Amino acid sequence: MPPKEPPRRRVPGPARTARPRPPEGRQARPAPRPGARSGPARRPAPRPQARPRTIRLGSPKPRLRLVSLGLTLVMLAFVVRLLQVQAVDASALAAKAEAHRYQEYTLSADRGEITDRSGIALAASVDAYDIIADPLLFTPEESKVQDAPEQAAALLAPLLGKQPADLAKKLRTPKSRYTLLARKQTPQVWNQIKDLKKVYAKKSARSEGGNGVNLLGGIVSEPSTKRVYPNGELAAGILGYVNAEGRGAGGLESMLDKELAGEDGKIRFAESGGRQVPTAGSRGTPAVPGSDIELTIDRDIQWAAQQAITEQVKKSKADRGYVIVQNTKTGEVLAMANAPGFDPNDLSAANSAAMGNAALQDAYEPGSTSKVMSMAAVLEEGVATPGTHVVVPNRLHRGDRLFKDDIDHPTWYLTLNGVLAKSSNIGTILATGQLGKTQAESNRVLHSYLRKFGIGSPTGLGYPGETPGILAKPGNWSTSQQYTIPFGQGLSINAMQAASVYSTIANGGVRIEPTLVRGTKGPDGRFTPAPAPEQTRVVSEKTAKTLAQMLESVVGDEEGTGTKARIPGYRVAGKTGTANRVDPELGRYKGYTASFAGFAPADNPQITVYCAIQNPTKGNYFGGQICGPIYKKVMEFALKTLHVAPTGSEPARLPVIFKDSE
Repeated sequence: MPPKEPPRRRVPGPARTARPRPPEGRQARPAPRPGARSGPARRPAPRPQARPRTIRLGSPKPRLRLVSLGLTLVMLAFVVRLLQVQAVDASALAAKAEAHRYQEYTLSADRGEITDRSGIALAASVDAYDIIADPLLFTPEESKVQDAPEQAAALLAPLLGKQPADLAKKLRTPKSRYTLLARKQTPQVWNQIKDLKKVYAKKSARSEGGNGVNLLGGIVSEPSTKRVYPNGELAAGILGYVNAEGRGAGGLESMLDKELAGEDGKIRFAESGGRQVPTAGSRGTPAVPGSDIELTIDRDIQWAAQQAITEQVKKSKADRGYVIVQNTKTGEVLAMANAPGFDPNDLSAANSAAMGNAALQDAYEPGSTSKVMSMAAVLEEGVATPGTHVVVPNRLHRGDRLFKDDIDHPTWYLTLNGVLAKSSNIGTILATGQLGKTQAESNRVLHSYLRKFGIGSPTGLGYPGETPGILAKPGNWSTSQQYTIPFGQGLSINAMQAASVYSTIANGGVRIEPTLVRGTKGPDGRFTPAPAPEQTRVVSEKTAKTLAQMLESVVGDEEGTGTKARIPGYRVAGKTGTANRVDPELGRYKGYTASFAGFAPADNPQITVYCAIQNPTKGNYFGGQICGPIYKKVMEFALKTLHVAPTGSEPARLPVIFKDSE
């Protein structure tokens, strides 16, 4: 067996090194063939370091183009809009901006005052506020409260004197930014509302995030003025009142509204955030204040007259009454009082029937106070004298009626003066029957005198709603009117006309149109007197003086019917009146009109006082008994107020009766 070969021993060679992998994309160099000749041993090449992998981005140009295009489109939109705003719609947008930016407000003119003859204010204007709201701010979307109108109304109602339901309804006005809650509120009321607004504003600020609800945030005010009458009911019938818009709606407030109101102005200014922009300027026309009106009324005498008539109307339970005081020499009305009256400061509580001026607006039959005109005609025509004898039977048949006096009596033997003193209807019919050869002619003569005294014509005051009275033409007098008109039935007058008749006698037979306005004071402070009233001669001075003496007998003689009107120290001329009254609702006679008219001092007349009471239902209803004392009270006060000296002469004391044998 052949011998085994010993195993070959492998001599370790140099360590192999890993052949580097050729880079990607390059071919590997082939290994040398065995047996090939090789050169000197090469130094192994250094291993190349691995390069970091590079990420290549896409090209930025497309993105830049997109951004440029977008910016171009945006700029183009701006340019188009700019062209539209500044070129195409410039006018419309400017007008719209002007309307929203600039606000125009009316500047209310201050209404002029009405004062008495001494400058004491009877009607004036004070600062006030109209309370308004923005209903949009009370919607659930804006207020974040479903019942915001009801909650706000509950807070405001006690302050404004309104019903909560009414206020809530206004606060819910749809699609509106303005609603009027209350007019002419006092500064005190607005201050209370502002205090409430501050309270709720603080609550709103303290709430989480400061986003609480201010229930009264939509309540604001507008400055205004309010008409006030410092003396309440005093002279309310003369002054009248203003309506909710501040315009005269009755009496002198209405009659002289143009002079009192002035002219409203306007102001226009830029506004931002509810406030005026001071740098934007403003323009407009200023308001022109109204003129002040000075009346002929004396406040003190007016007060005395109003107190006296109010007291007697209540005592007699009458429908109404009036007192007029007039200066006999100038025609100026010193007082014109009505009862019942009203307070123009609170029209809601006023009786509509008492809101006028009954002394000028009531037409009624005057009764015996009208006899002075009949006597004036008789004296002026010369058909009788104060001493003329008039035999007065208990009854007198004329036409279709049997006439009587207010009391039954035996045959009276009276002078013409006595007919007036005892207020005899029959004696007056007999005296006026002598004015013409026929009754128709007597009617025409008497009618002419009644017209000259102002009966059937406006007084000249120009007062709204004044009645001219009723006086038919003599040809239209009925059979009975021919004999009733001489003693004051069958014709109608107002109280001012009645007072003017006696002022005419007191003024020597010259009628002066009554006046209520002495003059006006314009915004410049200049006083302009009222035009002089018209004067008309009615009867001669002699006739007027004789009538004054006859009227003294009514008061001064024990046979007279006006003894309750006597005033110690003064000679008083006056006449009583008691007439059947036409009830305006029934259209027939019911009740009486009691009256008294006269002047003093009789020898140098200064003041006329006229009083009438309609339908007294309690106690006495004769004019001498219930109006005589009022005349005395008011006349005494007026004489003292005007410092009229007492009478220094004795009365004439004309005879009232004559003996049958004379």
